[in-house]
Amino acid sequence: MPVAALSIDLVFSRPETTLSVTRGAARLLFDMGYAPLLEVCLPNGRRADVMALGPRGDIVICEVKSGVEDYRVDRKWGEYAPFCDTFYFAVAPEFPGSALPDEPGLIVADGFGGAVVRVAPASPLAPARRKALTLAFARLGAMRTLRDQAAG
Repeated sequence: MPVAALSIDLVFSRPETTLSVTRGAARLLFDMGYAPLLEVCLPNGRRADVMALGPRGDIVICEVKSGVEDYRVDRKWGEYAPFCDTFYFAVAPEFPGSALPDEPGLIVADGFGGAVVRVAPASPLAPARRKALTLAFARLGAMRTLRDQAAG
């Protein structure tokens, strides 16, 4: 008697996908030598999903997209460029890359890590802005560390 094939499709909710992609993108950046922070408020009031400081002081921002609909309804990603040297979209492996524009970089990630699929073009920050962002980044990291130590 033949055995019927069993097909199981894993469907994740949008928050689970967002968390998984965010975690994978941060792990990838860490493996590349960057120091990532999650949910960083920018001077223009926007919030970067992942912001990372590189060993040479370069700043990367990743905008996590949980699905095509998330990308279509959220067009604020252009407002991140003035606050980073390179900008990436970070998406799940099943996200159709053709739905995204060609200009930004592209990271495909899951909860365990990720890969740079398309390198982001570099647009170096002005020195004064870099200094201000780097100081704010360092202070945020230090304050979060102290908060986490006090809570634990």
